[in-house]
Amino acid sequence: MTDATVDERQCTLCDLPVEGSDVTDDEGNRFCCVGCRDVSDALGDVDEVDADDVRNAREDDSEDRELPDGHEATYLEVDGMHCATCEAFIESVATETEGVSGASASYVTDTVRIDHDPDSVSQDDLAAAISGLGYSAYDRDDAFSRRQADNWEMARVGVGVLMGMMVMLQYVVIIYPTYFGAWFYDERTMEFFQETLASDLATPFYLMIAALTTIILGVTGKPILQGAYVSAKTRSPNMDLLVAIAAVSAYLYSTLSIAVGGEHIYYDVTVAIIVIVSVGNYYESTIKREATERLSNLTSVQVDSARRVGEDGSHEDVALEELSASDRVLVRAGERIPVDGAVVEGEAAVDEAVVTGESLPVTKDAGDAVVGGSMVADGAVTVEVGEDATSSLDRITELVWDLQSGTHGIQKLADKLATIFVPVVLALAVVVTVARLALGAPIEGALLTGLTVLIVSCPCALGLATPLAVAAGIRDALERSIVVFDDSVFERIRTADTVVFDKTGTLTTGDMTVVEADTDVDADLLGRAAILEGRSAHPVGQAIAAMAGGSSGDGADTGSGTVADGGTVETAGAETSVATDDAGETGDGRLESFESYRNGVAGVVDGEEIVVGHPDLFRDRGWDVPEAVAKQVEAHRETGRVPVAVGRDGTAAGVIVVGDELREEWGETVTAIADSGAEVVVLTGDDAKAADRFREHGAVDRVFAGVPPEGKAETVERLKGTGRTVMIGDGTNDAPALAAADLGIALGGGTAMAADAADVALVDDDLSSVDTVFDLARATDRRVKGNIGWAFCYNAVAIPLAVTGLLNPLFAAVAMGTSSLLVVTNSSRSLLED
Repeated sequence: MTDATVDERQCTLCDLPVEGSDVTDDEGNRFCCVGCRDVSDALGDVDEVDADDVRNAREDDSEDRELPDGHEATYLEVDGMHCATCEAFIESVATETEGVSGASASYVTDTVRIDHDPDSVSQDDLAAAISGLGYSAYDRDDAFSRRQADNWEMARVGVGVLMGMMVMLQYVVIIYPTYFGAWFYDERTMEFFQETLASDLATPFYLMIAALTTIILGVTGKPILQGAYVSAKTRSPNMDLLVAIAAVSAYLYSTLSIAVGGEHIYYDVTVAIIVIVSVGNYYESTIKREATERLSNLTSVQVDSARRVGEDGSHEDVALEELSASDRVLVRAGERIPVDGAVVEGEAAVDEAVVTGESLPVTKDAGDAVVGGSMVADGAVTVEVGEDATSSLDRITELVWDLQSGTHGIQKLADKLATIFVPVVLALAVVVTVARLALGAPIEGALLTGLTVLIVSCPCALGLATPLAVAAGIRDALERSIVVFDDSVFERIRTADTVVFDKTGTLTTGDMTVVEADTDVDADLLGRAAILEGRSAHPVGQAIAAMAGGSSGDGADTGSGTVADGGTVETAGAETSVATDDAGETGDGRLESFESYRNGVAGVVDGEEIVVGHPDLFRDRGWDVPEAVAKQVEAHRETGRVPVAVGRDGTAAGVIVVGDELREEWGETVTAIADSGAEVVVLTGDDAKAADRFREHGAVDRVFAGVPPEGKAETVERLKGTGRTVMIGDGTNDAPALAAADLGIALGGGTAMAADAADVALVDDDLSSVDTVFDLARATDRRVKGNIGWAFCYNAVAIPLAVTGLLNPLFAAVAMGTSSLLVVTNSSRSLLED
């Protein structure tokens, strides 16, 4: 897309509509909001980074994202993808399907997006086509298929372990002692075993072992064989190909040996290779499943039904799919607005934080636009459904899936090494076999030497190096209440160039609390204001009620009450419990009347009229607002907080300030990140005033305010052009940016969508754990490299011995097992010193 083709109806940064917005830059580009313009101004001139290039990089092929007329995007979850080769294979096969215009897969998130004509090919057909490749594809919301896939994985490994034990028992009890002799068998027993294996009874004995090994290879080894097939088909050697070559070579040699009456079979090598690697991979995935169970407290915020208002005023609950433009829906306090639209009746305070990131509720009345996914905090409204009958929250969901399916994984370190190692080992085995034949060795002996080279080169230790080290990282993270969602985190991020923090709910608590109160106002007035606000459902009112309710839990004369920021409100013995009973008794005060307005509340408490709210409410009622109070309100509003006036007897007497307070650990965390050499960026949907306090901190390099969710994702994309970028957030509105970043970290107190989009979640909601994530990533990377180093040391010694004929396959299998055991032992150690 060039400047000549820019759609002037869309934001230059995030592509949102710009109708009603007159925000432009010096070059005449239009934006949906000031935040997008500020991001474009700040990052648009980054060297070698162009907005369109960024989009193309994110999408891999921008034309794939241009849906042809009549086509739609389908997102499927795919089990079995575990490397970049799988991504390319699935994409290539999917795009060859009739009716498919494009495909993008990511093994990191087990997601594939397929653009297709639903009249030519259905979602079920697409899932069947991918499943026919040996993977398991199904709708992302299909919990049954997810459980079925998990159960099958466990059953497959169980088959390998149980049947592997049966095979190895025959080797340990009969075959090994017969080959090498055993001091614990007497001479007669040894002769019996030797005679049995040399007789006709040996054939059915060997066939039983062959049958068990075949099941292990075909069932437990299926993912490995499938990965090897994909690797060979795409001419991209990986670890699966190395493992499969060794396992299948031993299997074929042993089967051929039985057919020609040979004396030696090496099914134990096949069994050991397949079972060891499969168990290692399963251990890693089990740790991951255990970790994700810790997030069961996260809640989804999507809406699937609406309360439609009929022409006669009746109500009926309908699915969202049944809504059409101009329908009217009723939304009450505590409910989410199902779709985008406009208020036609009623008045309410609407919390849009889940969609926009704005921490403060916004009052909406007739004519005001509302976004789907936002929550009605106080009051009730009737909303006329917008033209597209869609939800902003649903669009965010689609954007997250879009980013996830388009964000390809990386080629793992072991797979990179395999691209060189596989051809070398294969060539070496062939050369050794041919050389032995040329020197006059019998065919069986030459093949045996070549097989030994393949077996001793089998990368069991190399194959376990990454998954076991990653499992150790996931395990150690879980012990620290950190959940790692995918195994590429520790390879993708070793150092970060830029760390982006969301503001609301990440650097701040996200909860409305009283952060300051005018101590010139007597405690009796504050207590009565709290009693009045105890009837309000507005977040600001609830914060005021909670402040007073915590000042003296037993109603005793305490003298002061704690405020959220650590200050105190002088109460002079006031008793301010806010529990209201049916008779109107509220603690030790009687609430005689209550009125709620769009900008405050009013009522009578113990015979005295009290008003709490915006100064305009006081003026509308004819009350006096002293200049000092008005100035206080204006000054606090400049900080991005919500100041409310409180008064009695016709006069505003003072101010209570409500806002979402900064986390105690935020300063220490951003300072630690800055000290590590990373640039610190604060990104928020709040207005500039609410973000000013972050600009003043020495560790914060940049602050972007007023940025919508789509703009956050594009901001992250532009920052990625300057280096590795980490995004830290907690809300649904952060999900696109979390998915777009090189590494997304979600705080555990956030939403399920944020956790789904992120690579890491901090379950205990502790921002200081961010530092631990990077420490674990670096430690895991060192462990992976240590394991791989040991594996190559083993190969450096064992392969020459095999080439010279000093090892036979059995000794090679023992050496391979010993090497794997060392890797397992090394990986079991803790990564970080407590």
